[in-house]
Amino acid sequence: MTTTTLLLARHGQTVWHAENRYAGVSDIDLTDTGRAQAEALGRWAAAHPVDAIWTSPLSRAGATAEPACRALGLTPRREPGLVECDFGVVEGRTLAEFEAEDPEWAAAFRADPVAHPFPGAENPAAAAARGATALRRIAAEHAGGRVLVVAHNTLLRLVLCTLLSIPPREYRRVLPRLRNAAISELRMNSDGSAALLSLNVPCEADVP
Repeated sequence: MTTTTLLLARHGQTVWHAENRYAGVSDIDLTDTGRAQAEALGRWAAAHPVDAIWTSPLSRAGATAEPACRALGLTPRREPGLVECDFGVVEGRTLAEFEAEDPEWAAAFRADPVAHPFPGAENPAAAAARGATALRRIAAEHAGGRVLVVAHNTLLRLVLCTLLSIPPREYRRVLPRLRNAAISELRMNSDGSAALLSLNVPCEADVP
């Protein structure tokens, strides 16, 4: 059985991060802190080389991966299946703002975010499936290697639940958040199984 190591990283902090606004498919820029996190990820990559770097097509993921690509002389590869979930009417808003407008729907979302996504949002089960398919495809292409994958908070949590046989509806409880530009190590086996070896490991202790 062949084992491939995927080093999963959420993109750096964005301008909507401080207020915890849902970015989703909106193309939001990194903050200065986010760019510092990206540089830290680049230094980590220089010390822990990988064979390839894949990113979501959104610019915040590409900008986060750029220092690592530069450090290793790699060209980033874009994977549409790694794009963040579309959050529908909540794009650019906080959960608290939505809750003030529609407390019943917000309560249903909190209870089961997969069965009760936000109005107009992408089906979370479909997002989990496309993300898991993307990671399996990347692992197969780089069988036996090490790959850095830069993507998004909600998508990666849904995908991790899917690959680890955790009900995706539990993603907010089991995986409250992925830290910006921290590393989560996932072992992908050629038989389709997966194991999480580490979660939210900072690239550098002094970077938020």
